[in-house]
Amino acid sequence: MVEIFQNIRKIYRFSAPCEELVNYIEFYSQSVLDLSVQQVKAEFSTVKMFPSWTPTFYINLGSPYYIDLKNTRYHVKEQQDVLLLRNEDVTRHKLTTDNIFTVKFNPGGLEAVLGLNQVPVIDKLIDLNQILPRQLLQKIKQPLSFEERVVIIETFLLDKLIKQTTPDHYVKMVNDSIGEYRGTGMQLNTSKVAERLFITSKTINRYFNRVIGTAPKNYFSIMRGRNALTAFVNDRENFVPIDYGYYDLSHFHKDVMNLTGQRITKHQF
Repeated sequence: MVEIFQNIRKIYRFSAPCEELVNYIEFYSQSVLDLSVQQVKAEFSTVKMFPSWTPTFYINLGSPYYIDLKNTRYHVKEQQDVLLLRNEDVTRHKLTTDNIFTVKFNPGGLEAVLGLNQVPVIDKLIDLNQILPRQLLQKIKQPLSFEERVVIIETFLLDKLIKQTTPDHYVKMVNDSIGEYRGTGMQLNTSKVAERLFITSKTINRYFNRVIGTAPKNYFSIMRGRNALTAFVNDRENFVPIDYGYYDLSHFHKDVMNLTGQRITKHQF
């Protein structure tokens, strides 16, 4: 299975965060265990994911699996939980008994909620026991429903956010920059975004590298490419490249190739 090109959502359940956390967390998810999707899961022994710079918790409720990251294959044991940044292509090899509970943060969200900068996570697989209390992980691993697990982790994260008494200026400025870029239809370059926020291009570059770990130009390109490709796959006939800042379809195809390493024409929709 290739992320975006194929519908990865049909083998997972999803839940949006509460209003207080919506700026920092993209979603919670868990593998679907219903027997009706077992055949679908069997068809996809791997899941290839493209860069997103989104710190993600993978809490293992089922079988061991392998992750390919930066030309290295990691064995994640049955009871092992990990944190992954997804700053490059990542491939997860899985079984039909796969059962993962996931918390996907927005860029900078890990720092805003838990006070942990994501830059040191670049190209690494971090044991989640170094990040979350062991008691919390054990509680999530109990035989509970997806909704109950969401309540447990969200209560913990909301409490942590409330205790972050001093808002991080760097994180706020990066979030504002991303909001400005998204709000203007992903049409602006880095200099224009900086201008709208009354900061210099040098400053916005420093902030992004400090909070996310990459330059705003690279992050905006990834953000635009992922959003545009998702829209294209969902409704190819009505896709308009200029809506995402592309000159034409050729420009869009080239950007997708740069992001994914794959040609759109390779896939059937």
